[in-house]
Amino acid sequence: MIGKLSGRIDSISGAHVILDVGGVGYVVMCSARTLRAIGAVGEAAALRIETHVREDAINLYGFADAEEQDWFRLLTTVQGVGARVALAILSTASPDQLAQAIAAQDKAALTQADGVGPKLALRLVTELKDKVPAFLATPAQRDAGLGASPPLPPSLARDALSALLNLGYRRAEAFAAVASASQRAPEAKLDELIRASLLELSRKDSAA
Repeated sequence: MIGKLSGRIDSISGAHVILDVGGVGYVVMCSARTLRAIGAVGEAAALRIETHVREDAINLYGFADAEEQDWFRLLTTVQGVGARVALAILSTASPDQLAQAIAAQDKAALTQADGVGPKLALRLVTELKDKVPAFLATPAQRDAGLGASPPLPPSLARDALSALLNLGYRRAEAFAAVASASQRAPEAKLDELIRASLLELSRKDSAA
């Protein structure tokens, strides 16, 4: 079983990289995100590896970081999601974006990945929703090893999200704004939460 490979990038083609480790070239399938992160041909690279052994093949799947590898493992627990589909999902969404989409029940975001239709997207959000916090931890909390703050009452978060959707915002961005606002003002009432969420959205637009 191979858990990690370190070597030099021999070539990158399509969805795989050939990693030269001591003169042996390992073909490793990766997400587009990992292929962008590891560097250019000739440079040193290290990949976390998932080894899948079948009767007719040994397939290696590589990841630039543990977070993406953990998501790959989680995604492949869902019926209908094989390794290639999991990589396709991780190619279209970062781990944070994926967690956000699942927590927001944003099926449309998941169908952007090759091989994910409406039925599979529904299965993904249904089976994984309890494994993703209702409101995600902020980057500072994750860096400190902490989880998300206790979530707002579900009805309050749902009403704030509904208000933003009615204003024309997409589900994923509306959910992210409510999640961020709830971190800043965990005791907010509905009108305060909506105003804070709109402020989060305006900050994002200003930074874009």
